[in-house]
Amino acid sequence: MIVLDSAPSLGPLLARGALRSPFKRPAPDAEFPRTRLLLPHLRPDLEKLAAYERVCGFGTGDDGLPVTYPHVLGFPLAMRLLSAREFPLPLLGLVHTSIEIERYAELPGDGTYDVSVHVEKLSPHRRGTEATVVTGVRIGEDVVWESRSTYLARHRTPHSGETARTEPGPPLPVVEEWRIAGDVGRRYGAASGDRNPIHLHPLTARLFGFPRAIAHGMWTVARCLAAHGVPAAADVRAEFRAPVLLPGTVGYAAENGRFQLRSGDRVHVEGSVRPRVAR
Repeated sequence: MIVLDSAPSLGPLLARGALRSPFKRPAPDAEFPRTRLLLPHLRPDLEKLAAYERVCGFGTGDDGLPVTYPHVLGFPLAMRLLSAREFPLPLLGLVHTSIEIERYAELPGDGTYDVSVHVEKLSPHRRGTEATVVTGVRIGEDVVWESRSTYLARHRTPHSGETARTEPGPPLPVVEEWRIAGDVGRRYGAASGDRNPIHLHPLTARLFGFPRAIAHGMWTVARCLAAHGVPAAADVRAEFRAPVLLPGTVGYAAENGRFQLRSGDRVHVEGSVRPRVAR
């Protein structure tokens, strides 16, 4: 375990990861660093937290952290691991495909947390190799929040051993229609620190094959969860199925603990919220 004194700066990490990307050789059986990074005694920046709440649609000034906000706290640690020379997947083009969150209790906004991140495994996927990154948040000895995110590096791969992709569930009833502004990517990037160029401007997004800038996956799920509501102790699951182009109009649909963000029949995000049962 490596204990950090402060959160790594994201700008240099993203630049370093981009420069190293052409030299990476992704494969599901590649060696990867087993290092666990720990950032102790972290207190959320309340100004950035308020900006995050505004852009994602959470109520500002609430006592607790939004259920997705610990992902933001751990993101610099994850980027340090994913941009490292020893990590075999290229950071450029890495796609966030899913997230699972277990929240054991509501986290106070003015709390002090120990945040840890490690890469759990690499897995074969029908389109390449997927990395699972685990983020954990503790108060003292107690785990209060944990997530597993999958990130896909696309490359040629045999069909054998591939990860099967589940089909979207049946369409849910649309509850609201949202018009998403073209600057959402820049606003979320400023609040979260994730300034990936595909989210910031049409010109930089075109360099990566997108016709316009696309919304951050974590913004889309946060926006859905802000509308849906989440119990203090909950399990959240979400799959990012298709990018949301900016600006754009989408339908938010929800029923019986499930939610979708979609454009007509095209599902962008699909997920669920379940109260967590104490063991």
